[in-house]
Amino acid sequence: MKKRVVITGMGCVTPIGLDKESTWHNAIKGVSGIRQVSNEWMEDLPVKLAAEITGFDPLQEMDVKEARRTDRFIQLAIAAADEALRDSGLIVGHNVDPMRTGVWIGSGVGGIMTFESGMLDVLQKGFGRVSPFALSMFLPNMAASRISIRLGARGLTGCTVTACASGSQSIGGAFRAVQRGEADVMIAGGTEAPICKIGLASFAAMRALSVQTDPWQGSRPFDKNRDGFVIGEGAGILVLESLDHAQARGAEIYAELLGYGSCGEGFHISAPRSDGSDWTRAMNLALEDATIDPEKIQYINAHGTSTILNDLTETRAIKAVFGSHAYNVSISSTKSMTGHLLGASGAVEAVLSILALRNDIVPPTINYVERDEEMDLDYTPNSFKRRKLETVMSNTFAFGGHNAVLIFGKNQHLIPRSDCLYDAP
Repeated sequence: MKKRVVITGMGCVTPIGLDKESTWHNAIKGVSGIRQVSNEWMEDLPVKLAAEITGFDPLQEMDVKEARRTDRFIQLAIAAADEALRDSGLIVGHNVDPMRTGVWIGSGVGGIMTFESGMLDVLQKGFGRVSPFALSMFLPNMAASRISIRLGARGLTGCTVTACASGSQSIGGAFRAVQRGEADVMIAGGTEAPICKIGLASFAAMRALSVQTDPWQGSRPFDKNRDGFVIGEGAGILVLESLDHAQARGAEIYAELLGYGSCGEGFHISAPRSDGSDWTRAMNLALEDATIDPEKIQYINAHGTSTILNDLTETRAIKAVFGSHAYNVSISSTKSMTGHLLGASGAVEAVLSILALRNDIVPPTINYVERDEEMDLDYTPNSFKRRKLETVMSNTFAFGGHNAVLIFGKNQHLIPRSDCLYDAP
């Protein structure tokens, strides 16, 4: 029999906040974390915008030696995981068995900043100048590894590397592990720090990034004049726990993870099928897994990247899944504020989806000015909306055809968390 899985802790570091509370407050206020990047090496690129995290100090989480030996994507993950563990009240080895505690944290590109600087050292200074810690800094699995070592967690440990779906699929994999009884607790999510020369140049070469110079025009999901996404950095971590384990320790609970759907496309390296049929399938798989009808969904945190093809295809897919009910669903893309966090995006958006569920508030899609004719759903333009929410969906669709959908729900029999209720401004 499958175990029920609940969320008992959350943490995040994003371009709009250094923790989940500030990220949520700024999301519902419509604060943008997108700004012009001043680095001189940006001058030769057609891209001028990025969503960088400001004010983050890794020394608040680790000593100087550890900070020097960890890439930024690992540092962000550690900060988010520390917040999530504090939030959950779990202490590995005290109120949870280390052997029954796992870590599953994905990343699309891993320590690309370290890899870039290491390659420059090799080319300019020779092999002898490469740090002996370089490999342990740039491998994508090292965020999960560092956190498991830090916590003494000795259960299932993994890292999903599926571009933008990495965070959502890591949560989905952790969900299955707890469902099957392979773990009592899983620390899961995604992390990314891709803002460097090769990171920006690669996406710019694909013409996936916005070429706007005005931060308020750079990320415009579902707007008629959208021209690409803005790359960002961040981390989001959830603590997934079996319901019986959470109840046995009297834990407060954010939400229940009801369903997970994932599928591949086998179609194109970066473009979806225009009818959205694979994205439709992923959403239907999640609904089937949750054993709920489409009409039960009130809010969708959309993938909503602000690219021409993505937003139109996602709209078509939502209509195919929900039929006439699609016009009753509130939809928003929080990437309009955070930028696209690549492998961290699905995890951060899961945090925001759960806080939307708990607060009965739909965060906005900012920078929405002009409607695109075929895209006629409720995208929650520019201002948050108060709405009674019982079940929410979070979509993630990645380069390479990796699709992941998560469904979270309230349950009146659970002990709700009172400290996650943040009133809107």
